[in-house]
Amino acid sequence: MNRTTLSLIAAATALAAVTGFAAVSAPDSADTTATAKSPARLPVERSSLLCPAPSTSELAETAYTSFTPAGTDGAGTGGVAELAPSAAPLDDVAADDEKKDEKDEEKDEEQTGDTAEDDKAKEPAADGTDAGVKPFLALKEPGKPVSGTKNTSDAPALVGTATGRLAPGWTTQQTTTVTGGDGRGLFGTTCTPPDTDFWFPGASTDKARQDYVHLTNPDDTAAVADVALYGKEGTLKSDTGEGIPVPARSSVPVLLSTLTSEAEPNVTVHVSTRTGRVGAVVNAADEKLGGDWLAASADPAPSVVLPGIPSDATSVRLVVFAPGEDDAELKVRLAGKSGTIVPATAAETLNVKSGMTASLDLGDVTKGEAGSVLLGPAEGAGETPVVAALRVVRGKGTDQEVAFIPATGPVTERATAADNRAKGSTLSLAAPDGTGKVKVTASAGSGGGEQVVKTYTVKGGTTQAVTPPVPQGLKGSYALTVEPESGGPVHAARTLALTQDGVPMFTVQTMPDDRGMVSVPATKEDLFVLK
Repeated sequence: MNRTTLSLIAAATALAAVTGFAAVSAPDSADTTATAKSPARLPVERSSLLCPAPSTSELAETAYTSFTPAGTDGAGTGGVAELAPSAAPLDDVAADDEKKDEKDEEKDEEQTGDTAEDDKAKEPAADGTDAGVKPFLALKEPGKPVSGTKNTSDAPALVGTATGRLAPGWTTQQTTTVTGGDGRGLFGTTCTPPDTDFWFPGASTDKARQDYVHLTNPDDTAAVADVALYGKEGTLKSDTGEGIPVPARSSVPVLLSTLTSEAEPNVTVHVSTRTGRVGAVVNAADEKLGGDWLAASADPAPSVVLPGIPSDATSVRLVVFAPGEDDAELKVRLAGKSGTIVPATAAETLNVKSGMTASLDLGDVTKGEAGSVLLGPAEGAGETPVVAALRVVRGKGTDQEVAFIPATGPVTERATAADNRAKGSTLSLAAPDGTGKVKVTASAGSGGGEQVVKTYTVKGGTTQAVTPPVPQGLKGSYALTVEPESGGPVHAARTLALTQDGVPMFTVQTMPDDRGMVSVPATKEDLFVLK
């Protein structure tokens, strides 16, 4: 096998890891010396999403909204987009294994007589879902969301695949309302694609917190994951964080405080896989502040943006981690409605030691004006990649609620947040550099209505927090899609707020690019250009 073919396989493998699908075709002619052209942008043909088990509370009510934006050029026709329950959690798997062991001897003495048809029935479907499991949520066409609810404490994790015209930009929002108990709050998360590496600054092993990292395996073979914890002095000693098995098509919740004896209020969690891939997200519950899901930070970068701090935030804490070998010297700025400032609580640079978690309490930094935190190298400092997240609190006294905002990348082509309601949604748009213009589309509702489109211009160095457009004749929930039109990069986040018995519950979902498009060689000949 020649080096060019090896490179093609590596490229296809990398593409499949990101999008779930990649195909490479050989050229029709023997001419492989054509001059390479600029890569074409084409829609993905397959996407995967994983939703964690929502809650074990008897008071939990969970809503799901699934959506694919319409109008993707080249997306073709046909396809499916379905979410179905994963297999049993790890505890149930272990119990089933014990029952199986008890019956093994009996089974060995019996003639099973399994037929070819029986074996075929047990095989996974061609789209990667379990052929024997009925889909919970099935999307029918782009541009029209579908919704469903689960109001039980044993609601499972969901595993899903989208193909054809439903794959590009497919997104699903999971929103759980827990009205009482230590874990009360509005828990919102965007279901994630599987991957092999995740960073979660902002977690905790403190006694007041119950933080679980949920690991969900979408594949038909087991995955093995490592969970490493980092505190203010570096690595937290753990004897159980390595080699965690995640059975095929199953979800495993891991309580972080059981991985270490060290109680730390600010912890960075690193999830990586030795074999296979998983979806990962942290469920954080505070005994006084409620809880929310903590999504993974954007990949480590020297400059990061954390958009979507509500105007009425009463407490904001920044948590940063430097995963590389170098320390980071960072300047902390706040981009508000009228411009960018250096908060009084961040007048000096923030020093982040390599391999250590640093935190900075910013207090009520927004002062009644919604904003975004901008992190970048201090003057004269090197460009050290970091990951970051915000812990944001609204309310006072016993009526407080917490949410988390991880660093997120700009919307390069398109981003979507599903499960918006007639009231309670806020869209935050931050332009850290130059002025940017974006188009925002409010889709039809899951129960009816017509889409509405509006454009926003965000001045450089500012954050614009707006009440997003609502579909005409809205019934049900709807999706918001952001697309750049001109100017500099824009970062986006959606806040969903719900007041329950005086508690200002809320959840914030950042809106990274949906990666619904991928670059491919402009011609088949370009695949085989020899250098």
